[in-house]
Amino acid sequence: MENVLKICVVIPAHNEEKYIAAVVAAVRSKGFDVVVIDDGSADRTSPLAQQGGATVLRNEPRGGKGFSLKRGFAYAIEHNYDGVIAMDGDGQHDAGDLERFSAAAQGKKMCLINGSRMGDTKTMPFVRRVTNRFMSWMISQICGQRIEDTQCGYRYISVDLLRHIHLTANDFEIETEMLLKSCRAGCEVLSVPVKTIYRDEKSKINPVKDTIRFFSYLFKELKNRKP
Repeated sequence: MENVLKICVVIPAHNEEKYIAAVVAAVRSKGFDVVVIDDGSADRTSPLAQQGGATVLRNEPRGGKGFSLKRGFAYAIEHNYDGVIAMDGDGQHDAGDLERFSAAAQGKKMCLINGSRMGDTKTMPFVRRVTNRFMSWMISQICGQRIEDTQCGYRYISVDLLRHIHLTANDFEIETEMLLKSCRAGCEVLSVPVKTIYRDEKSKINPVKDTIRFFSYLFKELKNRKP
């Protein structure tokens, strides 16, 4: 598929040598440029990504998912892309869905398109399904619009929107920050259905530490309404 928009796929990755080569190959097969931000990996994530045709930026020391995404966004702005698709490096996001984002983004300037896994939750672990529904309801209330799956990190964000909002979070809370600040800037958040491939790997999210960080960030943002 020939893309009218110039889009790059930004993949933050930490110790993802098991999957990164296959992820990069799948994205490249769809005709998209790939930027992998190696977040202080101790394995072969960087060389494997580079061998597959990705541009690799390395954080040393580790900076966090948000820090990595911001580096990728800055790269996209500097190299005159129209938009960015954020994607995980662990193989849980299906590259077959990339074209859904690019098709939905055509003709839009200030645009955020979120992946939604909630149309088919049969394979989603029960606790994650309940948590996602609750968090999506709560964040939708704050945003003032319904967002189907606020916890999905697979999303498109236009460079015009990235230029307009100021992202500060350095870890997983950046995904909520993007939604809140995009809505505050007057952007309608659209959704496209995506598949998620669940594996047995342990989540990189620390259920205590990252939950505390998330709510600390959320309360801070509620006090400060500036985009």
